[in-house]
Amino acid sequence: MSKIWMVYLLWCRDGSLYAGITTDLDRRLAAHNAGTASRYTRSRLPVVVVHSETHSSHSLALKREAAVKRLTRQQKLDLVAAGRIPQLSAEKLSAGGTRARGAAG
Repeated sequence: MSKIWMVYLLWCRDGSLYAGITTDLDRRLAAHNAGTASRYTRSRLPVVVVHSETHSSHSLALKREAAVKRLTRQQKLDLVAAGRIPQLSAEKLSAGGTRARGAAG
């Protein structure tokens, strides 16, 4: 049985977006918010998951992550909006670790 891979998009405190892949989104989000997952997010804490989608293989997830990273900022925001994620407020971001998930795809 193969693992399920997830492509995720994070909203950082500074308003930037970060894309990544994982097999355990809860663990990866905790690592990001602990400052141990990536150099980029370490200085932009807290982060919130605003979109995630599942893929059946590591290869497919890597390809989708690369495609998401090539999107413009507006296209990424449209992707988040398509998942019906409510507007992120400064209070939600300052609370840290909140997990809002987008539509699977």
